[in-house]
Amino acid sequence: MIVPTTLLKSERHACNQPRAFYTCTVSAIIVLDMRPRERKALHRTYTDPGEHSEKDVRVSIITERAVWQEFVARHPAGHLLQTWDWGELKARFGWHAIRIALTDETGSPSAGAQVLLHPLPVPGGRALAYVPKGPLVDWHDPIQAGRLLDAIHPLCRAQRCIFLKIEPPAEDDAALCAAIAQYGFRPYAPTVQPPRTILIDLSFSEEAILARMKQKTRYNIRLAARKGVRVYEGHADHVAVFYQLLEDTSRRDHFAIHHFDYYRTAYELFAPHHAALLLAEVAGEVVAGLMVFTYGRTAYYLFGASNDRHREHMPTYLLQWEAMRWARARGCTAYDLWGIPDAEEETLESHLAHADRRTGELWGVYRFKRGFGGQVVRSVGAFDYVYNPLLYRLYRWWQVLRRRAYTG
Repeated sequence: MIVPTTLLKSERHACNQPRAFYTCTVSAIIVLDMRPRERKALHRTYTDPGEHSEKDVRVSIITERAVWQEFVARHPAGHLLQTWDWGELKARFGWHAIRIALTDETGSPSAGAQVLLHPLPVPGGRALAYVPKGPLVDWHDPIQAGRLLDAIHPLCRAQRCIFLKIEPPAEDDAALCAAIAQYGFRPYAPTVQPPRTILIDLSFSEEAILARMKQKTRYNIRLAARKGVRVYEGHADHVAVFYQLLEDTSRRDHFAIHHFDYYRTAYELFAPHHAALLLAEVAGEVVAGLMVFTYGRTAYYLFGASNDRHREHMPTYLLQWEAMRWARARGCTAYDLWGIPDAEEETLESHLAHADRRTGELWGVYRFKRGFGGQVVRSVGAFDYVYNPLLYRLYRWWQVLRRRAYTG
């Protein structure tokens, strides 16, 4: 269902608590809690000049899965983290997903954003807003970008958000960064998703992909096969086994993990068509596992873990290779290793020999990931639009203290 915001005034009688996230319909909540000027902005119907002047552009809340999925799939920047199911995953663990779009008279979106809202434990019912790998908009089209932001900002203010964080799905580019900053966003904001990654090109033959890897990585893949490491695709009952590996890895490498239900829900939402749980075992004992997701022609290695058993058999190398083969079999042409240290490639290469002894986030896995070859790619990063400067500064300070407390 598509809910044009111009139709929402009739819903006023249905809500008595406009600040709540889960009262009545989402669209009614947004409109009820806006100041008059913000309601006017969201209700606005635009008319494009020029050859498309006969088509009205409306701001709509998308409440039908098929409509949103078709839009994300059609958009050239469509990403896994903007899909309906990703929003559903986050919605089951403290977030609230709202899909807002610019639509034509037929209801077809041309630009949009899946906005994730999360309440903050502060007086006054404050929240933060986050658009992972979005918005899906042409930043070089000032009319389209401006109209979409004119719709998003009232939504965020209505939910008393301190700030809005966006992470556009685009490679690092000075011109793009400047274009986004023109809309009042603060560039170089702290990122949620790793800004730098390695992309493996899967469009070649298996032999060619192996040839592009470092010699030691190829050797370890073949060694694991000779040593009898077996990789197989698990099912829902194996998520508990995988979670035990995650707990082992978290204790060993000192990084945070989600609750067990998070991984189980992710599997239920995306498998078997868009995700797989792959497990590696040695002599009948599961020693490593990963969850790989697909969207479009790209596969994403989002979660991985291993214990300390049989590490001399190199199970994690064969596990990654089988994940790439799984992705290729489903038509993927790229494999995203999802996160390496955010440093220039010259710095990464100069520290490669000692990466496993470096301290800091993602250095421990960099040497392992780099061995698979591929291209180092950096996204344009994160941008913050601040609604409450004082609370924003306090939030940033709290985040720093929290990170220091965890890392020791």
